[in-house]
Amino acid sequence: MKRLLLALAVAGLNAAAADETLVTFDGGIGVDPASGVTSTGSAALNIVRGVSPGGFPWQISRLRSTVEVGRIHLDGRGLLLTGGNAIGTTGGQRVFATLFCGPATTATAHSSNATGVALEANGNFRIDDLLTPPPPAPCTNPVLLILSAANGHWFAAGIPKNDTDDQ
Repeated sequence: MKRLLLALAVAGLNAAAADETLVTFDGGIGVDPASGVTSTGSAALNIVRGVSPGGFPWQISRLRSTVEVGRIHLDGRGLLLTGGNAIGTTGGQRVFATLFCGPATTATAHSSNATGVALEANGNFRIDDLLTPPPPAPCTNPVLLILSAANGHWFAAGIPKNDTDDQ
């Protein structure tokens, strides 16, 4: 009987932990600083949720992230510049993550520590941190941006994983 109760308790804890996952991301998109051309012929900045893009194009080879209530676990690979004289490097950047929840016009921002983590020479990085403030449950219309700790511009975005992706 004790074993049965212990097994049920462990199963309940595992189910509770699984229920804490708000959103997952599998894949990433590097920033292209321009999103088009304005009516005057100048470049239109690729602004997402009020955040300006990095000054040069960036690419990311892989991004996987799980956002739980109040916490983010993120593994990024190959975040590198794709233009300018520093092409193929990290530009010495530190990055942090911001999750936006809600419609674009009223989205709320939830960020990891803004001092960020240093990109390794090959562009790899990990973020395992609290999000401040904690995101709501559910987090609707999620957008995950990887931002520069130096100036808050975005370098990459996560691709939300849908449950149907596993089928």
